[in-house]
Parts: sequence; C-alpha cells; structure tokens
Amino acid sequence: MSTYTATITWERKDQDFLANTYSRGHLWSFDGGAEIEASASPQVVPVPLSVEAFVDPEEAFIASLSSCHMLFFLFFAGQKKLVVDRYQDQASGIVAKNADNKMAITKVTLNPKIQFSGTQPTREQLQQLHHKAHKHCFIANSVQSEIEINLG
Repeated sequence: MSTYTATITWERKDQDFLANTYSRGHLWSFDGGAEIEASASPQVVPVPLSVEAFVDPEEAFIASLSSCHMLFFLFFAGQKKLVVDRYQDQASGIVAKNADNKMAITKVTLNPKIQFSGTQPTREQLQQLHHKAHKHCFIANSVQSEIEINLG
C-alpha cells in the first residue's frame, strides 16, 4: 500500500466571498516540490472568476488517466524489447449526466501517437500493449468513466 498527498491552497484575499465574486484560482503543491496553478474550468465558472490559463480539475483528471496509461505502456513495450522514441496523447473527456443523473466525466478518449525505433509493433501487438496498460493503470482502475483508446 502506498499513500500519496497533495496540498491544495486557496486564499480569499480582499474579494467579496458572500457575493460569489472571488477568484477560483488556487495552488496545488506536491511532496517533490512541484506546484501547479489551478482553477475552476472556465466552462463551469466564467472568466474572470476562473483563470483560463490554469489547470482545472477536469483537465487534471484526463491528464492523470493518460499519464498513467502511458507509463504502463512504456513499461510493457520495454519488456517486449520495443524501443519507444516518442509518445504523445491528445486525450479528451466528456462531461455529461451519468446514469444517476449527476454531472460527471462520463468518457475519456486516449489518442496515443507513438514512434518506435527499430522493430515496429504490429497493430495486434499495439492493441495488446494498450489493453495491458489499461488493465494495470491505477487511475483507470479507480474510476467509473468509460475509457476508450483510439489507435487511429
């Protein structure tokens, strides 16, 4: 068992909290020292109360799924002696009402584009690697959203 932590900090400053005119900008801090500026999504809370340039929780959720999948994919590709030179994923997510009629990220689509050196995997090998990566991804195993891997 492992434990992970993140510190989320928001401060009101001189904004009128009760009038609901406060910034949703805040800071995510991690144990390794990384800090990420975060905010509510501008699709949820309009600018200027949200900060469009900051990461929002929905983007972070999608990125964490994609990142976890990629890390397992790289591991399993290495075990098969396949050399990955570049992995890029333009992941996307859909927010809609779920089966309980609540707003949720109901579907995440991963669109990995991978460049290999030397031996090129077959489409079947790629599908197997992605299936294995998905099956082992801690984040994917923790969510109810549909996750699709689009190999193009």
